Amino acid sequence: MRKRLHLSKAEARVLREFWKIGTASVREILESLPHDEQAAYTTIQTLVHRLEEKGAVRRVKKIGNAQMFEPVVDQKEYRSGVVRDLLELFGGSPRQLVSNLLDSGEITLKDLKDLENTKRKK
Repeated sequence: MRKRLHLSKAEARVLREFWKIGTASVREILESLPHDEQAAYTTIQTLVHRLEEKGAVRRVKKIGNAQMFEPVVDQKEYRSGVVRDLLELFGGSPRQLVSNLLDSGEITLKDLKDLENTKRKK
């Protein structure tokens, strides 16, 4: 497994669009973002180039003046790395992480019970 990417929130947001669309140009990524999340074309272009430098996306072809990019990083692999990093912040303890999520209201006991029931059904 490759070393986990450290992405900014904005870079991760753009990468999520690549996972949804697949191969896309900077303009297609910009237009796929919800209206309230859209930024200047050059901002998205910079984020895509940063993702390319970090090895998260790659150029695959050119159509006219537009460079086409595709995601290189697998969504599941990336998320697993983020979760591992998050667990490290809590000393590797899933209990401390979940306790913090409960204390902050990010999840509820009902959420935990629903998760447990979902796991049992599998």
